[in-house]
Amino acid sequence: AAKMAARAGGAAVTAARGRGGAPSFQRRGPPGGSRLAAIAGTRPAVRHGQLLLSTGLPSLDSVLGGGLAVGTLLLIEEDKYGVYSHLLFKYFLAEGVVCGHDLFVASAKELPTSILKELPAPLLDNCRNEVGEEAATVKSEDDSMQIAWRYQNLPKMEASPSTSSRFGHYYDVSKKMSSELLQSVKCHSFFLPEEPSLQPAIKMHNMNCGYARLLQSIQKIIYQQGFDGSHPQKKQKNILRIGIQSLGSMLWDDDICCTENPENAHSITKFLYVLRGLLRKSLSACIITVPAHLIQNKAIMERVTNLSDVVVGLESFIGSERETNPLYKDYHGLIHVRQIPRLNCLICDVSDTKDLAFRLKRKQFAIE
Repeated sequence: AAKMAARAGGAAVTAARGRGGAPSFQRRGPPGGSRLAAIAGTRPAVRHGQLLLSTGLPSLDSVLGGGLAVGTLLLIEEDKYGVYSHLLFKYFLAEGVVCGHDLFVASAKELPTSILKELPAPLLDNCRNEVGEEAATVKSEDDSMQIAWRYQNLPKMEASPSTSSRFGHYYDVSKKMSSELLQSVKCHSFFLPEEPSLQPAIKMHNMNCGYARLLQSIQKIIYQQGFDGSHPQKKQKNILRIGIQSLGSMLWDDDICCTENPENAHSITKFLYVLRGLLRKSLSACIITVPAHLIQNKAIMERVTNLSDVVVGLESFIGSERETNPLYKDYHGLIHVRQIPRLNCLICDVSDTKDLAFRLKRKQFAIE
């Protein structure tokens, strides 16, 4: 009773102070708002308060509930020929260049420098895509046409990039990013055939040498570059974007794509377990492409899905019956959202529809 009376008295004093014009109750916090929101290329989520970054594709950001959360892992199930999954991989890296984030590109198939040279060019503020130009032409021709009264006050959908600041950018896949823009950010690379072999003393149990070397490189960059928050006073906060291409393929010395009973069945799952621990305690986000259609044992793919935060599958129409189906004549494939994380809330962000398709225009990749 005494504690309740003391609390009531304190509230009355606070309320009395607030009558002079100042608010009665004020939230304590750092001046100028949240410190996390000051990181370039990020914004806090409305629903769960997690810091978000763009995947480089605004339509994919809306499907994932606003973007990819910092400290999480996005897994892309590659399409049969790896055309569109590789494009999403480059979108993620290109967004990091535009936002000034550090990049870490790992591959066992293609040189990381070659991947960075193929990043799409960003659409600048003075540029417009074909959709925007066509919309402007139609608007000028039909100015005299009146709109029904019930549609006049509805919000307009953004058909083309606007000049205002936005979360996420648009890119032109028909052009390559300039070398000047690419040199403005710090890029780290990992090419498995050129990496030195590990000493036997630091090899990890039940993990092949390729994955162990990759983990060692990621851990070294996170700790030495201060992405774990160990040197916040010496360096301005920034985001590390990690991209790993075709994880689980034979080029990574893994045999899960060759047989149903691989020799190291838990090698890739242990790698993902340790990697997620590194992501959780650092300002970083990771995208991984996996040839899921080649993995013989489906139980391994289920474990890989459970160890990932966001899982998106791409199904291309190339070489299938749907390529000639008139129902899909305007699209190049389907996109399947396998898993979306529950971050600081009971349920995950669920999209309004599950029937999602993608198409590659002359300049842009879009999910509809």
